[in-house]
Amino acid sequence: MTHGRRFWRDTVAEFKSHTDLRYRDTRRIRMIAATPRLISLDLEGRVPLADALGGSIPPNWPPELFSRPTMLMALEHMADAAGQGWSVWYLLLKAPELESVVGICGFKGPPDTQGSVEIYYSILEQFRRRGLASEAVQGLVSWAFTHVNVDEVCAETFPYLHQSIGVLNHCGFEFVGPGSEHGVVKYAIRRGERR
Repeated sequence: MTHGRRFWRDTVAEFKSHTDLRYRDTRRIRMIAATPRLISLDLEGRVPLADALGGSIPPNWPPELFSRPTMLMALEHMADAAGQGWSVWYLLLKAPELESVVGICGFKGPPDTQGSVEIYYSILEQFRRRGLASEAVQGLVSWAFTHVNVDEVCAETFPYLHQSIGVLNHCGFEFVGPGSEHGVVKYAIRRGERR
């Protein structure tokens, strides 16, 4: 994964909107932890979200699986302060000439009583096949394992989504069996098993 180098940086930054936002930097991505305000701006449209994040929002926003009902559900989950950080993270591609929001990743909630937390990720079509999903997943895994109550990070996908499975395999996840819903498979990585 990172071969001994520090992969991310955890920082609180001042953005154009003058709101403190927590972000993590990977090599090419700024992962910005959503707040209720950010999700509300996202629901208003691309322009308010772009202003708050300080980057452009492509016309085909949002990424697959992140429709209005999904974001409203994420907003409800964020009402509990304990869930901060264990929800949506916006992915902003860092570039000298243009910063663009390229996708979303995050957690389906805080760790359960067995120390397991489930992740998700979706990259806009025009930014796929560049390793950005792998970089985001590695950032999530690194952040999750900084918490002593997390022993496992898992993800569920359909067996025919070969690109998604490729991302998980690249990040050190292993197939563990059927997922929580019919037709879904589960992959996981445990603390201490990271490459």
